Amino acid sequence: MEIRRAEAADVPAIVAMIANDQLGASRESPGDPRYLAAFDEISADPNQYLAVVVLDGVVAGTLQLTFTPGLSRLGMKRATIEAVRVHADHRGSGLGQRFIEWAISEARARGCGLVQLTTDASRVDAHRFYERLGFEPSHVGMKLKL
Repeated sequence: MEIRRAEAADVPAIVAMIANDQLGASRESPGDPRYLAAFDEISADPNQYLAVVVLDGVVAGTLQLTFTPGLSRLGMKRATIEAVRVHADHRGSGLGQRFIEWAISEARARGCGLVQLTTDASRVDAHRFYERLGFEPSHVGMKLKL
C-alpha cells in the first residue's frame, strides 16, 4: 500500500470513484475538463493535499485533506477530511481505516490540534465507520448552493 499526493494522471480514477455511488452518480460527469482545472488549483495550494492510496499500481482510494489556520481555539490549526472514497473492490478490507489513520497522522505532523470531516447525512454506514475511529457527530453542517 502506498499513499501519495495525487497526480494529474490519477484524476480519471479519482473521479470514477467519486461518481460510483448513489450520490455521485447523479452529480458527476467523468471526463469533464473542469476536473483537471480543479486538480490544478488544488495542487497549487499548499494547504490542500489530494491523496490517493495505491495498491499494485492501481488507485484504490482517495481523500482530500485541507489544513486551515484559525483564530478560534487559541489559534489552533485544523484539518478537514473530505471526499473520501475507497474503490468498491477494496471496501471492508481495512484500507479505509488505514487511510483515515494516515490522514490523522499527517494532520498531527502539520501541527493541527483537531481533525474534522464531512459526510453526507444519508451515508449511515460511513457515520458508523467514522464513529468507530473516534470521530464524534458534534456539529450540524449546512450548505447554500450558488
